Amino acid sequence: MKAKWYFINSGPCSPSYNMALDEALLDLHSEGKIPPVIRFYEWNPATLSIGYFQSAQKDIDLDAVKAQGLGFVRRPTGGRAVLHEHELTYSIIVSEQYTNMPATVTEAYRVLSEGLLVGFQNLGLDAYFSVPDTEEKRADLKNPKSAVCFDAPSWYELVVEGKKVAGSAQTRQKGVILQHGAILLDLDDEKLLSVFKFSSPEVKERMRRKLPQKAVAINQLTDKTITIPQCITAFRNGFEGALDIELVPYELTAEQLEYVKQLEETKYLTDEWNFRK
Repeated sequence: MKAKWYFINSGPCSPSYNMALDEALLDLHSEGKIPPVIRFYEWNPATLSIGYFQSAQKDIDLDAVKAQGLGFVRRPTGGRAVLHEHELTYSIIVSEQYTNMPATVTEAYRVLSEGLLVGFQNLGLDAYFSVPDTEEKRADLKNPKSAVCFDAPSWYELVVEGKKVAGSAQTRQKGVILQHGAILLDLDDEKLLSVFKFSSPEVKERMRRKLPQKAVAINQLTDKTITIPQCITAFRNGFEGALDIELVPYELTAEQLEYVKQLEETKYLTDEWNFRK
């Protein structure tokens, strides 16, 4: 018998709702009220999310975010700023004690990201995990130099055709792992660069030149245009196969939705949370 996990496809949601729902699912799972969950979602409006430890004022050009009508939210997970626009976002909520779940963050990340790997392969792309091969690169991971998420390959980063395609981040709270990340369909380099503060035009130009070699979207790699529905099928099947689970569609109860709304209003919609650093 395969383990049954819940599957939620939220579609496009507001930034505050997306983060509140991820946290609510973590809480519900920690209380034993729901099994592990895999959730897919999108963003409306397009949103810049920053990592838990980032400084909005220091790293982000908030006027540019506003001028372009972008949403803005701080994630409960670490990592760097991500522009969520042409993408499918996934989240995985599972107990640290889950059968055969490695104790270390790095190894657990590899196990959970296996579903992404198979998802990319289901779309006909050559995907594999990259492991930093030098001490210098490993040191870079501990001390990231840039605010832009796609600037540094991390441990077991997912690489397709030699370039990073899915930026993921993880947090552990209440004995539960929350891992979420972006599967890029298309990437607007200029828009991404426009929302960051750079110390000089030269630094911005360097980043502009580096981005195409670092971050790549699925539709830059394939002749046929891949859609969100195709991605949902490919990655849903990828997670089922890689984790040896059966995904059961789930809809939250009225009470659970009320809890999400409460988290959204008291946390992810507040300036205190989003701009506190």
